[in-house]
Amino acid sequence: MLKRLVLIALLLLSVRTEARDYTDVYYDPVESGWGVFLVQSDTTQFLAFFIYGPDGKPTWYVAILADDGTGNYTGSLFATTGTYFASPWQGDNVTAAGTVSFTPSDAYHATLTYTVNGVGTVTKTVQRQTLTAYAMGGNYSGSMAGAINSCTDPTQNDPAFRARYGLAVTQVADTSATLTFTLVDQLHNGIVCTLSGPLTHLGRLYHLDGQLACTGPGQTGMPYPATIDQLHRTGQGIEGHLKAAVSGCLASLHFAAVFNVNN
Repeated sequence: MLKRLVLIALLLLSVRTEARDYTDVYYDPVESGWGVFLVQSDTTQFLAFFIYGPDGKPTWYVAILADDGTGNYTGSLFATTGTYFASPWQGDNVTAAGTVSFTPSDAYHATLTYTVNGVGTVTKTVQRQTLTAYAMGGNYSGSMAGAINSCTDPTQNDPAFRARYGLAVTQVADTSATLTFTLVDQLHNGIVCTLSGPLTHLGRLYHLDGQLACTGPGQTGMPYPATIDQLHRTGQGIEGHLKAAVSGCLASLHFAAVFNVNN
């Protein structure tokens, strides 16, 4: 029981991989000056390209893609033209122009391939484009849910882990962050876990590699390596994702919390 409590308190962060949202601006850092805006709605993506024609002038293409069932997105490319912006709108012209695929390699990077009829195929490795830092510091209240599986000792498996907590976040610009979880549900009340580490910022998301230590009932205070993926602000708070293999177990626990406005 003690070993299980240590593991549960340790593994506080993770995300539902099936809910991954790729909405962002994408570009190739060594080819700054062109890119793609991507907005995702459930399993559908809308892409708007800012690229250039053979005359060096901006050329409009858009695409609508759908999840092909493997986590990759494919669909049709369209060329668009319209009325001069200083004139009354007279309508637009949209024509089929080719095909597009967006193949993620992780939450931050992807391969973008588009074929333009009569021209050829372009393949680019793209990543989320970072604009400015997100301020995540503050106090939150939230809950977590997920699973602890593949344990060497099967009695430690917990396929339906649930907990509630208060969360305090401190952040040093885009450099580092500390997240302190104070568990408040009946099973885990009194356990406090702190995770600190450097931040990597890509687009709307942060990645954190750090150390997590827990104190309180049944805890040793020993630090463990922890990786938080897809840490980001939401409209009401914060959420994130941890990958960990501790004490012979694999854990996947999603957390989300709302900002405490009065704190």
